[in-house]
Amino acid sequence: MQIFSTFESTSYLEMAISTLEKEGIKKESIFAVPLDNRTEKRRVFDSLHRSDGISLIDIGAALATAFSVIGASVGFKLKWGPIYWGLIGAGTGLVLGIAIRLFIELVVKRKRRLLNRKHSEIILIIDCEESQAEFIENVLWDHFALGVAKVQQI
Repeated sequence: MQIFSTFESTSYLEMAISTLEKEGIKKESIFAVPLDNRTEKRRVFDSLHRSDGISLIDIGAALATAFSVIGASVGFKLKWGPIYWGLIGAGTGLVLGIAIRLFIELVVKRKRRLLNRKHSEIILIIDCEESQAEFIENVLWDHFALGVAKVQQI
């Protein structure tokens, strides 16, 4: 049986490995693989082949609707009339909404991503007998593994 787990690069990983070695798991049965984290910044704009599910025009569409209604209503009293002022209001709302969404994505969420710096940095693979699997899984969870999976070998 193989047990896979992911850890951050901390002393808890080293303590988990030493605990497993003290309990009789051979050094040759433990394999740790460090991962390379993404070095390039995330893109804000989607491409044809990649989408992150975040829409930049959702707030813009709502504000365009609201501003066009207000512009058309006020436009009855203004010189250019309700159609032009409705279009001006829609354009203004769309631009304002896109600016708000870009600010949220580039400034607010970037700070949140920098604070949450939890990455799976190391994959730990352990070959063991099926009778040892439950103990090893408990040791890994006790030492703050980010994820654990068991694979039965055929």
